[in-house]
Amino acid sequence: MTFIEKLEARWEQTNSLLCVGLDPTLKRIPAHLQEHSEPIYQFCRAIVDATHDLVCAYKPQIAYFAGLTAEDQLQKTIDYIRYNYPHIPVILDSKRGDIGSTAEMYAAEAFDRYQAHAVTVNPYMGRDSAQPFLDRADKGTILLCRTSNPGAGDLQDLDVGGLPLYEKLAGMITNEWNTNNNCSLVVGATWPEQMARLREITGDMPFLVPGVGAQGGDVKALVEAGQRRDGKGLMINSSRGVIYAGNGYDFMDKAREVAIETRDLINQYRR
Repeated sequence: MTFIEKLEARWEQTNSLLCVGLDPTLKRIPAHLQEHSEPIYQFCRAIVDATHDLVCAYKPQIAYFAGLTAEDQLQKTIDYIRYNYPHIPVILDSKRGDIGSTAEMYAAEAFDRYQAHAVTVNPYMGRDSAQPFLDRADKGTILLCRTSNPGAGDLQDLDVGGLPLYEKLAGMITNEWNTNNNCSLVVGATWPEQMARLREITGDMPFLVPGVGAQGGDVKALVEAGQRRDGKGLMINSSRGVIYAGNGYDFMDKAREVAIETRDLINQYRR
């Protein structure tokens, strides 16, 4: 089953567009886990166990693991999801972007080493920087398009032949790059007007939507702008809002409560 097929099945099974991001930092995880020999893994495993029936995907951010020299705990986290909840897609959020053999090695990192089902990629070096990812027909390539950060417009809004660059890119990905039907776009929750335009350009292509919660994205506006005609098509990511909902022995219960609230809030505005 390809990443897109797995994602479509997950949307159908759970009636959820919620993606939970795994961004662990030692200073924010519960104190009783910090004493463990593998605190990051123990924390992420607990969050997964608490929310697995509520999500359409998980998105571990590689920097939070690599910055703590905890890549082995990232590997164990992904393995845990794959073996215990094999129906849930895992997106490795690494935003890779390079050319030639380096890009090939980044693809091998995501798909062979970590066995992720999809990976985030920065396409602004051009198609050859994304091609090694695009060539993996069974895997997902989730390409940055209109991101949620305040400075996104510095480059992404530049006029290119009468269109903003992000729209030009979305058209290229849709019409030229997506030959294996394995592309998705990163579209920030803070830009619902742009999201609506990108939905027009890309048709039914899935969107990964960061910016909900801590970054201030408007759930109603983004769902109405980005959902497909069938009420699906979005992976709406919440990281800190869910995983740090509690910091005591009941942190799993608190994370589950917020995940339920977020899923239900999203579903209020779906078709």
